[in-house]
Amino acid sequence: MLYDIGVVGLGVMGTNISKNMARNEFDVTTFDFYEDVRKNRTLELKEEGVSVSSSLESFVKSLKKPRNILLLVKAGEVTDNTISQIAPLLEEGDTLIDGGNEQYENTQRRNGQLTAMGINFIGMGVSGGEEGALNGPSLMPGGQKSAYDNVKDILEKISAKADDGKPCVTYIGNNGSGHYVKMIHNGIEYADMELIAESYYFMKHGLRMSNKEMSEVFDEWNQGDLNSYLIEITARILEFKNEDGEYIIDLILDKAGQKGTGKWTGIEGLKLGIPLSIITDSVFSRCLSSLIDERAQINQAYDAEMGALPQEDKNEILEDLKNALYISKLMSYSQGFRLLKEASDIYEWNLQLGEISMIWRAGCIIRAHFLEEINRAYEKDPKLDNLLLDDYFKSVVKEAHPSLRSIAIKAIENEIPVPGFLSALSYFDSMKQKRVSSNMIQAQRDYFGAHTYERIDQPGVFHTDWQ
Repeated sequence: MLYDIGVVGLGVMGTNISKNMARNEFDVTTFDFYEDVRKNRTLELKEEGVSVSSSLESFVKSLKKPRNILLLVKAGEVTDNTISQIAPLLEEGDTLIDGGNEQYENTQRRNGQLTAMGINFIGMGVSGGEEGALNGPSLMPGGQKSAYDNVKDILEKISAKADDGKPCVTYIGNNGSGHYVKMIHNGIEYADMELIAESYYFMKHGLRMSNKEMSEVFDEWNQGDLNSYLIEITARILEFKNEDGEYIIDLILDKAGQKGTGKWTGIEGLKLGIPLSIITDSVFSRCLSSLIDERAQINQAYDAEMGALPQEDKNEILEDLKNALYISKLMSYSQGFRLLKEASDIYEWNLQLGEISMIWRAGCIIRAHFLEEINRAYEKDPKLDNLLLDDYFKSVVKEAHPSLRSIAIKAIENEIPVPGFLSALSYFDSMKQKRVSSNMIQAQRDYFGAHTYERIDQPGVFHTDWQ
């Protein structure tokens, strides 16, 4: 028997996506380099009609030509080692697909190496975690278009489906573009999570709300413009109790982990000169959360205590908080898509930004109702520089930014840390100024280093002998 596709790596993701393919009536064979893993997965996968090969050679030979192989192994060195063992067994026209959370530069390097051997290479972002892998993820494949066309049918059938039935997958572009788009997705995810966490923290400490009350508020918010997966699960987290009747959220250490994709996004923003302040502040907030002992010492040294807001203003404050959260999210998306636009131009990827927003509507972690508004913005103006210039975004931000300002003021006055909200407000206030303070910075640079400057009244490059 010859199989439609092969999967290498039988961790949770590889196992679940293999089941997903089989349930969509594709013939699937799998392989893992560890014999004990193969043994442990054989019965589970056999029940789904998925084969587990006993050797890499038999695995490759059992695939229909041109062969399509999906790698779901650890990023970095493990992926390189896996490719080095599989590539010699492949033929011209075969395709390797890396579905890991990989740095796009690594994908570009591998693409060049494999292309020279006549082998296609697709770097594919996969979002949705283990549940998405099984029931339908959002997929972001980038590589040779002809290679994508070979697996398009498989990817469309296994992907998540939006409310209109459209599959949450599209051809992103050539080379490392698929993993790049996944990186930006994860950067936006960092910002989303930070802003929601700050909203929870503001309610808990500023408004002294119970977990039950906060859960009800997030449920209510999820019925409107804020409708999203992360808002939904926040409501569920806040109401969840253990067998002793204790809220789990109150027992969790305030130390957030990270796997690097948010940091990569921030580095790319610095590299291309595009401000990603909300995303980078979200990364730094996770870094700060890890300094537990240090925070405890500073807390004691400064006798820190957050203030409480008047309960009679609670409903009005909650309405402001909802608006603040919504437009701060819009700001973070505008930053992320601005970086995508810049990367598309510089790396010549021709990214279809509207289509990218549409494949994030289901299956992925940042799935949200207003992604359709982003698509409408780019359908209306494919060359749109910044989402803040779109009519929908303009109307929302103009109406709601006083709410963000109000929440920021209350947080500052009551010593409630909300770095994401403050970053969103600073970004907006800076972007809407015709002139910012950087003329002083340029004057300073010219003063101490003769770095020169440009003028507003005449063209050219100038230097002043300041002393």
